[in-house]
Amino acid sequence: MASSIGHGVSAIAFSALLPKTLRTPLIVTIGIFLSICPDFDVFGYYAGIPYESFWGHRGFTHSIVFGCALGTLVSILFYRKYHKRNQRLILAIYFSVCTFSHGLIDAMTNGGRGIAILSPFNNDRLFFPWRPIQVSPMSIKRFISEWGLEVLASEAIWIGIPSLVFYLCVRLIRR
Repeated sequence: MASSIGHGVSAIAFSALLPKTLRTPLIVTIGIFLSICPDFDVFGYYAGIPYESFWGHRGFTHSIVFGCALGTLVSILFYRKYHKRNQRLILAIYFSVCTFSHGLIDAMTNGGRGIAILSPFNNDRLFFPWRPIQVSPMSIKRFISEWGLEVLASEAIWIGIPSLVFYLCVRLIRR
């Protein structure tokens, strides 16, 4: 898995696509939270859920279907007031992209057993052929080490720089 920092950076980059009226600190913060949410499945490991199971780490919660469902649900439950010019639809898309980007980023890491990105239709664990992102340790103690620094350096190159370029390009085009 990539670190929460890497996933959060991608959500900030995607926020550049939001109309100015929707690009609020609260909405971007929710996007960041949703980009990290799929990793809550790691707690299942401590409850005895096997890694390879549907609900195991990098299982269904890392899929495109889960991302779309959670993003849509959040926009419906918390943003009923937005109804002009398809604002709720825009939020559903933003929240969904933030959530399912997690699995796509994790599929580019160099560790683990793959991502069930197509679940529930296909529960095979997949990776992208090109996996340049250093996998993050699952514990905070291990993250605060040389390994954690390698992860942050890798994410700065493979997530941070592309996210910054994406954000700046979108903002320039929208002017």
